[in-house]
Amino acid sequence: MRGMGNMQNMMKQMQKMQKKMAEAQEELGEKKIEGTAGGGMVTVIVTGHKEIVEVTIKEEVVDPEDVEMLQDLVLAATNDALKKADELANSTMGQFTKGMNLPGMF
Repeated sequence: MRGMGNMQNMMKQMQKMQKKMAEAQEELGEKKIEGTAGGGMVTVIVTGHKEIVEVTIKEEVVDPEDVEMLQDLVLAATNDALKKADELANSTMGQFTKGMNLPGMF
């Protein structure tokens, strides 16, 4: 019957880890990550859950003759912010999977 105690202990540890993972996931959603392009002319802010919450475009970069450049800057700033959000998620959630060989996890 000694194995049952170990199993219960392992289940408690798993529940603790799940709770910590849920808390970390929630905290990610509250974090704001900034991506920029054009030397700060375009700024995109996303949450740790990769939700875009703000786009700022400096007036001097708006050129009706070159809309394509503005589109490229918005795209670059968005990709920068999303890349940083991925890096934050990987470093935050990766602590839970360190040492485990779990395919498909973060």
